[in-house]
Amino acid sequence: MRFVFSPPADVAAGLLSLPWADPLESWTDDRIVEIRQRGISRHVVRFVADSGRVYALKEIDERLARREYRLLRELADLGIPAVHVLGIVVDRGTDLDAILVTEFLDFSSSYRALFADHRSGPPTAQLLDALVELLVRLHLAGFYWGDCSLSNTLFRRDAGTLKAYLVDAETAELHPALSGGKRSDDVERAFERVGGELFDLQAGGLLPDEIDPVEVAEEVSARYAALWRELTHEEVMRPDEQRYRIGERLRRLNELGFDAEEVELITVGDEVRLRLSTRVGEPGHHRWLLYGRVGLLVEENQARALLNDIASFRGYLEQKEGRPVPEAEAANRWLAEEYAPVIAAIPAHLRGRLAPAEIFYEILEHRWYLSEAAGRDVGTTVASRSYFADILPAVPGELADPVSVALGDEPAPAGPA
Repeated sequence: MRFVFSPPADVAAGLLSLPWADPLESWTDDRIVEIRQRGISRHVVRFVADSGRVYALKEIDERLARREYRLLRELADLGIPAVHVLGIVVDRGTDLDAILVTEFLDFSSSYRALFADHRSGPPTAQLLDALVELLVRLHLAGFYWGDCSLSNTLFRRDAGTLKAYLVDAETAELHPALSGGKRSDDVERAFERVGGELFDLQAGGLLPDEIDPVEVAEEVSARYAALWRELTHEEVMRPDEQRYRIGERLRRLNELGFDAEEVELITVGDEVRLRLSTRVGEPGHHRWLLYGRVGLLVEENQARALLNDIASFRGYLEQKEGRPVPEAEAANRWLAEEYAPVIAAIPAHLRGRLAPAEIFYEILEHRWYLSEAAGRDVGTTVASRSYFADILPAVPGELADPVSVALGDEPAPAGPA
């Protein structure tokens, strides 16, 4: 038996004592846990909780396991959102396939779980936007997915939006560049699979009546084409406007989370043609900025909202104390006086429903609505109490962090209010 794990391999040391010589389906180890948000898989997949983490184990042909292991590592090197792969276990014995080991994505949700959240209507548009953005990122990097679907994706909430993560690279291919035919094939497969998944939801009574699975699936192609065009189309401009037009185009790319690898200007008569070679942007400018200031590692849009709140808090401090407040001081006081007390005040029975940063973001939004209604700023303390009493309890249990649930950290449901 051989274990092939990527460094640092010590994080997986506790997994070595699992019964690898037995068929995965027959395991009865105490560390086996059930993940209620798991997707549908054509292979045997089990989940193991060890040393404060949850791992997904997939039994699969060795050749495919080695290939997927390599592709997931390459996706990580490119900064493309995907599950983190730890390694593979091979040579397990006669007639036993290899096992691919990945780390389960904390605070992620399946598309089925997201449709169970009725607080803000069906998440159809957000799901499609997140899935299409992920597919475009893969294509720009030369990746053909081959099995783009909602089931092969996990979603994290990010300040009112969703971010998609690839969880299955079994059919993926890496090329120096992706042809138009390969891209079209991927998009067509996505249309078929998304439509089928929504029909399954409909058959199970989980899809709102007003949603047509075919119309939604057709949106995949339209949204993909629109985003791909925005990122890659050739733009024609006059020489006297090229400076600001180029800057404008590059800002749009950055706002979408992409960068220009190369800018090419071609003069044809009185026209200038702008061609951009687009690549996936450096992941998370705002999240790394926030991490550097207060040590919180969150999603990109969450980070943007928290940085804005820090800036607002700094202005409040300067007005209140009548002196300039250094940025570092404001950030640290915000963490101690605003963020930390709110997170500590989350009722025990509601912890794990959403990521802490998402809860704080929703409280900021709730504070704004309460302040509008009151005609004055109600403050974070009042807003958080109202949110914990009226909003957070409405988050379905299906959205609770699967890792917290698997590790036994999710408290029992609350009784009647």
